Amino acid sequence: MSIKRMDNILIVVDDLEAVKAFFVELGLEFEGQTTVEGPAVGSLIGLGDVRATLAMLRTPDGQRIELDKFHAPEAVRFGPVDAPVNALGLRRIMFAVDDLDGVVARMQAQGAELIGRMQYEESYRLAYVRGPEGIIVGLAEQLGQEPASADQPSPKR
Repeated sequence: MSIKRMDNILIVVDDLEAVKAFFVELGLEFEGQTTVEGPAVGSLIGLGDVRATLAMLRTPDGQRIELDKFHAPEAVRFGPVDAPVNALGLRRIMFAVDDLDGVVARMQAQGAELIGRMQYEESYRLAYVRGPEGIIVGLAEQLGQEPASADQPSPKR
């Protein structure tokens, strides 16, 4: 048996509305939100009495990001909010975009901090931005390619 696909990435957040708005502005679609609680949830994730609000977002190509706001037990923060990219653990999520400058400008208008940008040879233009709660998002614009339409898969890397 092998893995069929990645289902989603979980990001635990304190300000669910701010992080949700950040990802919606980036271009993800808000799918829905619910609250989960009780012993079954707690036993699944290895915690006691759990109550959390979950919001699910989807990228244009169908990948999903789950945002969780824990009400009980409260979320625990390890390290600074603005941890550098080389800190251990999951550090960023990268998205392919077709207008790097436009997306960066839009995200900065929403309060995101530009960490840096560069061009990698003649292949990609890249930028890292830091959003709410220190979440780092990488943006990659492939050079020399026509943008893929919504119903057409993008070229493999």
